Amino acid sequence: MATTPTAAFETLMNGVTNWDVPKDPIPCELLLIGEAAFPVMVNDKGQVLIAASSYGQGRLVVVSHEGYLLHDGLAPFLLNAVGWLLPSPGAPVVVHPSLASLVNLLQDSGIEAQIGPQPGKPLGVYCISAYSDPLTEMLIQFVKHGGGLLIGGQAWYWASQHGHDKVLSRFPGNQVTSVAGVYFTDVYGDIGHFKVSKKVPKIPLHVRCGEELLQDQQQLLDGISELDIKTGGVPSQLLVHGALAFPLGLDASLGCFLAAARYGRGRVVLAAHEGMLWAPKMKPFLLNAVHWLAKGQTGKVGVNKSLKNLHPLLVQHGVKCSLESHLTSDLLVYCCVAYSDQEAKEIQEFVAEGGGLLIGGHAWWWASQNPGRSPLANFPGNVILNRFGLSILPQTLNPGCFSVPPPEMRSYHFRKALLELQAMLNHRGGNLEKNYLAKLGVDGAAFLQIPAEGLPAYTSLHRLLRKMLRQAGLPAVSRENPIDSDSCEATILCLATELARSGMDCSQLAQGLGIQTCSSRLLPSEFPITVEINGTNPENSDSWVSTGLYLLEGQSADVSLSEAAASAGLKVQVGCHTDDLTKASKLSRAPRVIHQCCMDRTQQSVPCLWGGLLYIIVPKCSQLGPVSVTIRRAVPAPYYKLGKTSKEEWKKSIQENPAPWGELATDNIILTVPTANLQALEDPTPLLCLWDEMMQAIARLAAQPFPFHRPERIVADVQISAGWMHSGYPIMCHLESVKELINEASMRSSGLWGPIHELGHNQQRQEWEFPPHTTEATCNLWSVYVHETVLGIPRAQAHPALKPSEREKRIKAHLRKGAPLCDWNVWTALETYLQLQEAFGWEPFTQLFADYRTFSGIPQNNTAKMNLWVKKFSEKVQKNLVPFFEAWGWPVQKEVTDSLAHLPCWLEHPMRECMGTEE
Repeated sequence: MATTPTAAFETLMNGVTNWDVPKDPIPCELLLIGEAAFPVMVNDKGQVLIAASSYGQGRLVVVSHEGYLLHDGLAPFLLNAVGWLLPSPGAPVVVHPSLASLVNLLQDSGIEAQIGPQPGKPLGVYCISAYSDPLTEMLIQFVKHGGGLLIGGQAWYWASQHGHDKVLSRFPGNQVTSVAGVYFTDVYGDIGHFKVSKKVPKIPLHVRCGEELLQDQQQLLDGISELDIKTGGVPSQLLVHGALAFPLGLDASLGCFLAAARYGRGRVVLAAHEGMLWAPKMKPFLLNAVHWLAKGQTGKVGVNKSLKNLHPLLVQHGVKCSLESHLTSDLLVYCCVAYSDQEAKEIQEFVAEGGGLLIGGHAWWWASQNPGRSPLANFPGNVILNRFGLSILPQTLNPGCFSVPPPEMRSYHFRKALLELQAMLNHRGGNLEKNYLAKLGVDGAAFLQIPAEGLPAYTSLHRLLRKMLRQAGLPAVSRENPIDSDSCEATILCLATELARSGMDCSQLAQGLGIQTCSSRLLPSEFPITVEINGTNPENSDSWVSTGLYLLEGQSADVSLSEAAASAGLKVQVGCHTDDLTKASKLSRAPRVIHQCCMDRTQQSVPCLWGGLLYIIVPKCSQLGPVSVTIRRAVPAPYYKLGKTSKEEWKKSIQENPAPWGELATDNIILTVPTANLQALEDPTPLLCLWDEMMQAIARLAAQPFPFHRPERIVADVQISAGWMHSGYPIMCHLESVKELINEASMRSSGLWGPIHELGHNQQRQEWEFPPHTTEATCNLWSVYVHETVLGIPRAQAHPALKPSEREKRIKAHLRKGAPLCDWNVWTALETYLQLQEAFGWEPFTQLFADYRTFSGIPQNNTAKMNLWVKKFSEKVQKNLVPFFEAWGWPVQKEVTDSLAHLPCWLEHPMRECMGTEE
């Protein structure tokens, strides 16, 4: 039995060499949604006129005019169709009386067929026109349980008699075929020219049912002028990608937080956080939603117990509802959260057959707990929702009170925008506002993460994008040639990046790269290279392990490892430039250039359009030990490891490995910089020895073990997401900072404030941090410490802000204002700690940082945490420091003052003199 769309298409088209369609019947265009439907006959205008699909255990073939079922010229196809629809050899083929002459056509071709008013038993094939209402429920169950349905008709005439805005929901044929994702529409089908396709034709992008969907939007938003979604939770953004899906709530950037869709005979309303589904302020919308989902009928609404707060709100307004532990067959509407997919199949069939689904949830938390796994593919809510044309994204949206979007904003649709982009790229007009372009880039990148293999609903769009991008080529983007993030070029970069990740041959796209980052003499290595990595990581965070290899742009690395390693949670990462530049106004590179892939198989191909250094990501707390990883199609990159790489090996590496990026590594720090900056570095040993000295000092002050369990990383990039540098893993800096990172003489003479500042950020702990006051203050303790103890540069010379005159000026200015806590931050806050250090040395800090790791029950609020610090530092130095901290404006509590009263007071604290001067 042909089960995949590709195999089914081959069966249906076996021996069909041309489309001999009758000239008189005017067909209608078919609309295909969902994941099972696929086109069979498409005209040169891109309209689907014959389609096939499956539902439950059965199958359907849908023809866009009943006259096609009676035409001898289509006999070869019709015979194939009946054969494909047959659940078993010899099963009965029954024809509805309205298509009586089809019996003769089938019998003339050797198929035993009979006329019958309804499907017979045992299950076989039933052939019928699309105009009969009474058999709807019977036909759905017939297909669901394994029957084959051949159905034909057109809806344009029906629409002229009953209304164009009622075709989707009321046309008799749609009552049956829509459960399998196929709809008859009121759009005339052109019969000018047909091509017999060799593979499954593309599903067109068109969204042509606007009138009916506009009525749905109006009904759902009736009487509502604003949507206040400040309900205590952070919502995700929603992706609206189905032809019958539409947005309801949007922020100013078109970020969607409420959406709805039709699917089959049913309906769906989705909220981007479950808190929206029980908030009293959302009551008008929720009542509208339940009424719309129920299609105005009265019946039972089931509220899953995970959404129990919604139940009293509905009961209060006369909605007949009950709390349920799971979906039951007697419900009209089912309300649930998006955090479990145990009922996915049941919910999808419930909606397809006419049920209403109210569902809410966010995906950002799931994504944070499942790094390397695609939320679009694996988040439970998306397992349910993707086929409805709705998805929940890991990106968040700032909650607020938003006006109901005007019709022009509500009309934004991913598919429409993509068509406009195609027209723009083909110079056929096309018009997209800048915010539409920016949104399209984000939506397109997200859509491409939905698993598409074997699903024409998704692969059709992949094929369209491939063609668009090949024709348009990739824009040349660089520091010298930046582009606007809301431009057509930026949208193409987003789409191309994700298309490559989804499985498209990267080399096809890379040929269009305007600027090659790699030397033209570099070619991918066909010879396997095996590297040994340390698969042990005692840290509570994932660790990158360098392979010393580089993947060229537009290539895929073939990675192999043992079965034991494949089940250990390892990942492969291409690239180290982790900053996402999606929110930047200008782009000097593509917004996202790294690619991470779970190594849950022994062999895997890992593509990356932009290339990059190759890493193995070792999960936190891993005890895997040594691991051999074999990589094909990568090239060696310059790599120097202190204590392992000889000077001769380094020289050879620089000369023979012209990959554009290289790394200098110790057990405690790894610097990732352009190869061009490494060319003049004849011997990295003195430089890296100095770095290790500084890292040892950082560990000593932080009371951390040394060597580091996981080396810190600093990566240079052409553009970063925030500031001149920013902390994290890795620390990111601009290319201009590379010279100071790798110049030992300069570091010893002039210092290295910025990078140590960021390394200090990485040592900060929330237990003794008081954000936002100390966020940019206590990290500088490490800068001061390293400059004085390793580089021999006193604090007054390490940074201009620490000159004695500047320090004195700040203290006096703070005291003149009355030492307000709101102004105690950055350099002013640092001064408090420097005064303590100058009086008592570094030892109390080191001891306290160690002690804090052993404390339990540390409070969460700043006031309590500040009082704990006052108490602990006082006890550590055996001085009552309360007057000192009060002079700085700290909110010292009476119980702390009392508890320290037995200690000698620090009478000579430096603030006394300053306060006296001010007086």
